[in-house]
Amino acid sequence: MDLKEPPAARLSEKADPDVIKYDSEGSNDYAEGEAQNGKLSRGLKGRHMQMIAIGGSIGAGLFVGSGSAFHSGGPGSVLIAFLLVGVMLLFTVQALGELAVLYPVNGAFFTYGCRFLDESWGFAMGWEYALSWLTVLPFEITAAGITISYWRDDINIGVWIAVFLAILVVVQIFGVKGYGEVEFVLGIIKIVAVTGFIIFGTVVDCGGVKSDPRGYIGAHYWHDPGAFRNGFKGFASVFVTAAFAFGGTELVGLAAAEAADPRKSLPTATKQVFWRIATFYVLSLFIVGLILPSDNKDLLGSSGGNTKASPFVLAIQLAGVKGLPSVFNAVITISVLSVANSCTYGSTRTMQALGVRGMGPRFLTYIDKHGRPVWCVVIQILFGLLAFVGEASNGSTVFTWLLSLSGLSYFFVWGSICLSHIRFRQGWKAQGHTLDELPYRASFGVVGSWIGFLLVCVALIATFYVSLFPIGSPADAEAFFENYLAAVVAIVLYLGWKIWTRGRGGLFVKASQMDLMTGMRTFDLDPLDNAAPRKKSLANLPTRMVRSFV
Repeated sequence: MDLKEPPAARLSEKADPDVIKYDSEGSNDYAEGEAQNGKLSRGLKGRHMQMIAIGGSIGAGLFVGSGSAFHSGGPGSVLIAFLLVGVMLLFTVQALGELAVLYPVNGAFFTYGCRFLDESWGFAMGWEYALSWLTVLPFEITAAGITISYWRDDINIGVWIAVFLAILVVVQIFGVKGYGEVEFVLGIIKIVAVTGFIIFGTVVDCGGVKSDPRGYIGAHYWHDPGAFRNGFKGFASVFVTAAFAFGGTELVGLAAAEAADPRKSLPTATKQVFWRIATFYVLSLFIVGLILPSDNKDLLGSSGGNTKASPFVLAIQLAGVKGLPSVFNAVITISVLSVANSCTYGSTRTMQALGVRGMGPRFLTYIDKHGRPVWCVVIQILFGLLAFVGEASNGSTVFTWLLSLSGLSYFFVWGSICLSHIRFRQGWKAQGHTLDELPYRASFGVVGSWIGFLLVCVALIATFYVSLFPIGSPADAEAFFENYLAAVVAIVLYLGWKIWTRGRGGLFVKASQMDLMTGMRTFDLDPLDNAAPRKKSLANLPTRMVRSFV
């Protein structure tokens, strides 16, 4: 197959080009009659993509939510669970990178599901992903407001919610460039802060802080009160927290449709995910587990934006360093606002793509001349107003049910990405193509996607168990649905669309009938691209391993 040949000339006779038609550059032009509006702007540069991949979703999930994980599971459970989810994400993002470089289409995740798995499952994943970001936004804005109470608890949180919503609206005026620049600046701040904490925590653990009466700590807290709490239930309970903390890692794939040069920026960005997982999540949480006892009573309140119960802030306070807890609280405020910004991007682009594919209201397809999906942004901002519900007496209950739609949904999305990659490779081979034709290949191939998918299954089973049998209490239906509601929503969406379309497409897309050409981005191959790949050998194994992550 000649990748320089226009996609239209390579369309399979059995392929159905769907609603969207693509030009030779892979940009999305809508079929006649579907929309008379602009296109999404390709304004994201390589530095934006890398920062979205490295620090895009570091927020309350890591800095605050991890506290409840420490209290329920202990530092050993936190380290293992976050490491497992991190490995899962490493394989998932690699698979996503391969698909997104070849098909940098809007609404990447559900689009791949529709093409390579099943239309109904793609519909379910698309709306579940959009709903998860819609419901996370009011939570993040409320969390940002609560962080301010660390300094000023005399001002009603509603004031800060209004201020942060206004800031978010201003960012949306600048479209994708505004999103990219804000994430770039805030991402740098988060990376510097986490790196600084790792250095600080290492010094504290070695007894290098004079204000800390504990002296040398070492691994004392791993022995007393212990590395694990509440047995297997404690370990299983950490998975949802880890999923919420890692949520947003996949945004780098969603941003491919608005990347100036996805072929160069996406592979680099996906490889950076390894360092994000290893350093900013696993290593930082390992340091927290060394210098903060997991039985600290203040950890019981670690939820939302309660930074007074943040394990990072508590660890600094225990070291007796004045002023630094306040600085890190400011970092958490910035991080939460960054995730709120990502919420708006993730939901609006997904809803717009769903509308274009005929899986949502037609008005969602509208894009103005500056590349902004205006009505999708309006809907997201309206959901942001739900943050004011927290002012009501039963506000916490409302938030609990809203957030039940988010945490677990990430597992379904990540599993779908891995399965889409596996099925894509099957279709690619079945239709006579070779791997040499792919402009970018996942470093771990199909094997990595299978491992990622199996880890998703393990996480879902563990979460199901602890949802059915909560820690310290008997089985309870309300507690189960608070943790597992996303699974129910996914099944309802899947069956609903299957019934609505009268089972169109069968149970899955056959490999021989997959549409591999629509939306494919063509590339002008230079001599270096045409060069024969280096043969694999033990001699170049170290080099190949390094190139997988750099």
